[in-house]
Amino acid sequence: MADSPENLALTQLRAIRGDISDVQSTLGDIRRRLANLESGQASIIQHLGNLAAADAQQQLATDGLTERLVRIERRLDLRDA
Repeated sequence: MADSPENLALTQLRAIRGDISDVQSTLGDIRRRLANLESGQASIIQHLGNLAAADAQQQLATDGLTERLVRIERRLDLRDA
């Protein structure tokens, strides 16, 4: 006996509902992975900021040492010929 049109429509609707459920599950996974990527990116940006701050501190220290060396050379009257 052939299925009635209502049963065929219900079968198709159930299949579509299952597909939508799979898509929603996959979308949830993608959202979680994206959140992890964004968190990792924020961490990298924070580390880059810390590295830039450390670099600036090193540059200040180097500049201070250069100034001290220039003063010492001036006091000892050491100059490049």
